[in-house]
Amino acid sequence: MLKKIVLALVGLLIIGGATLFMLNSADNYDATKYNAEVSNGLNVGSKISFSLPDQFDEKHTLKNATKTLILSFAKETGHTVKEFLSKESKDYLTSREAYFVADVSPMPVVIRNTFALPDLKKSEFSVLLIYDKTIAAQIKNEEKADKIAIVTLDNSVITQVKYIQTVEELKTALN
Repeated sequence: MLKKIVLALVGLLIIGGATLFMLNSADNYDATKYNAEVSNGLNVGSKISFSLPDQFDEKHTLKNATKTLILSFAKETGHTVKEFLSKESKDYLTSREAYFVADVSPMPVVIRNTFALPDLKKSEFSVLLIYDKTIAAQIKNEEKADKIAIVTLDNSVITQVKYIQTVEELKTALN
């Protein structure tokens, strides 16, 4: 009797897991709605433009008034930025004319939809997301992809790029 109960529970777990996988494995990203262009990579003098979705699928377009981009291309650096921003005021980014951009393109869709996006939706700040590996390749400096990139802009032209790793460095760079 106990064996049948255990087998039934295992069967339910398998069916439940498969259902969850099927429901969360659909990629809802519409590549035709978003874009990014960087004239010469993340380098001083390069002109950057983009339209990217946030965690709620709202489109954000880079404005000439934007002063700072905080870019994360790795899970760990994304967590570092999120930790820092969660301790700041709700309008921290907007009051500084800044965007936080995270690359989620390497993440499997089911992981992104099941874990990453629901977690990001708990944030009180917008996180612009790069879903497309082509867009990420234009912006990412592969040699420094494990660091947070702080990009200073003047009319969408890069005037400075700093690479940092810690919350303390981030606080110093943004204040």
